[in-house]
Amino acid sequence: MKFFRSHSFQLAGVVGLQLALIAIAPTVADPARGAERSAMHKSSVPAKLAYCEDCHGPSGQGFHGYFPIPRLAGQQTEYLKNQLEAFVEHRRTNNIMFNVAHSLNPGMLSALANDFHALAPPPLGGGVRHLVPTGEKIFQNGVPEANVAACAACHGPNAQGSGEIPRLAGQLPDYVFNKLINWSKERGQIPSKPDISAVMSPVAHSLTRPQVEAVAAYLSYLK
Repeated sequence: MKFFRSHSFQLAGVVGLQLALIAIAPTVADPARGAERSAMHKSSVPAKLAYCEDCHGPSGQGFHGYFPIPRLAGQQTEYLKNQLEAFVEHRRTNNIMFNVAHSLNPGMLSALANDFHALAPPPLGGGVRHLVPTGEKIFQNGVPEANVAACAACHGPNAQGSGEIPRLAGQLPDYVFNKLINWSKERGQIPSKPDISAVMSPVAHSLTRPQVEAVAAYLSYLK
């Protein structure tokens, strides 16, 4: 009787191991399972997008809060991917985004960047209205006396951006102001790994606070 019980346990162990091996077999050996996992990944993208919108607002239009959270809607995909990678590598500082970016695999990162780029909600605005004309002048023509080139030269006349250069149209004014004023404290934190943010460093340092506020006001109403 003792032998029978021992033999039964051994048999159960072998069967259990076989089932476990079947369960963890590579999906390439089972096209149906591979398709199922692919479908699960696709279904998880909307869930992750909704998670991002908890902070970045409905349709990624940004959020006016104690800490302004940027608009991601319509943003350039290459720029979004670059910035998420910057958070992962700590080239850019933000304790919340460190953790968020680390949880994204390359496929999810690309999918989210594409989805946010496709969104087009109206801008929230919020900039000081009477500063808009001054902000437009600086954006389109620069500040020659301070050797500041026109923002439009890189970001485009409508502030849509291109590739690694971000879209600024519709961005929250308090977010733009905070980022430019604190540029060197948040961007380019690893000098040995420079990125597109290095281009903005002298510009951010050359603009006065009133000029930054004016540009931010102008951008906040652009569609």
